[in-house]
Formats: sequence, C-alpha cells, structure tokens
Amino acid sequence: MEIEILEKKENLLLDRIEVRFRAVHKNEGTPDREKVREQLAKSLKSAKEKVMIDSMDSEFGIGQTNGYAKVYKTVDAAKKFERKHILARNKLVEKEAKKAEKK
Repeated sequence: MEIEILEKKENLLLDRIEVRFRAVHKNEGTPDREKVREQLAKSLKSAKEKVMIDSMDSEFGIGQTNGYAKVYKTVDAAKKFERKHILARNKLVEKEAKKAEKK
C-alpha cells in the first residue's frame, strides 16, 4: 500500500494539519484504518496517536481509497477538538456503552 498526500493545510486555530490523501492498494482489500494511520504518521513525521482519520472512501474496482485525516500537534489537542466517535474509531478513547433502554 502506498499513501499519496493530495492536499495539506495547516489550521493554526485548531492546532492541527488537515490532510486529504489517497491510498493505492492494488490487488488488496480496503486497507485497515490502523495501517493507514501508521503510513500517514511516517509520511508526515508524526506520532500515530496524533493522527485522526476522519473518513476513508474506497473506489470499487480501482484499488484506491481516498480519505481525510487530521494530524494534531498534541494528543490533548486531539481529545479537546475531535468528536467522540472519531476518537473511538482511532482508538484514542474507549467506546461508550449504549445507554440503558428507556422504560
């Protein structure tokens, strides 16, 4: 799998870099979110814990996945600004248990 950075934009207000990327994975299935995070961290010279993948969309039959990720300067900034379900998907926090059924 190869990661290609399509667009990179710094957001100083939210203390992060926003990245649009393409993962090329010929003759393979859709890449795992963790593998993509590792590859993006290497490409952007950051720690894996600071990379939050927001979305990944695979294109049928082409072997490409386009995505959007955010690379925070600190883990605390990620926890402060990122939505809870995105933090859970990227394994930065535990998933919350479903609320008890209403009576």
